[in-house]
Amino acid sequence: MKCRLIAAGTRLPDWVNGGFLEYQKRLRTPLVLELHEISVATRSAGENPQRAVQREGADMLAAVGRDEQLSAWLAERLRDARPLALLIGGPDGLAPQCRERADHSWSLSALTLPHALVRVVVAEQIYRAMSLLAGHPYHRA
Repeated sequence: MKCRLIAAGTRLPDWVNGGFLEYQKRLRTPLVLELHEISVATRSAGENPQRAVQREGADMLAAVGRDEQLSAWLAERLRDARPLALLIGGPDGLAPQCRERADHSWSLSALTLPHALVRVVVAEQIYRAMSLLAGHPYHRA
């Protein structure tokens, strides 16, 4: 099954890319994790950040495609073998149209996390969930 992580940001630090790649390598079967980067929308001085967020959201929804629905229920998706897309907003957040289209949403923490770090956290959590489903001891660490 394919799981696409659609995330805002294209030029991230090496530690982010390395962390994501580590978990991406571990996830081969039955779930393949793909990263689709969306450029963070530029905004002019004084422009409302929500306008940039809306532009990013439109790009994310275009990457999701019409036939794919958003979902965070990994086990159900594996049973159904339906594609999965997870969206991570940019520094100003996720567009309302993306939230409206989502079947579910995750709250990773009550903390505010940098959007780059969220890539690594989500990749690790998917790997952890897959390990648990496979009976691998990683989830007990």
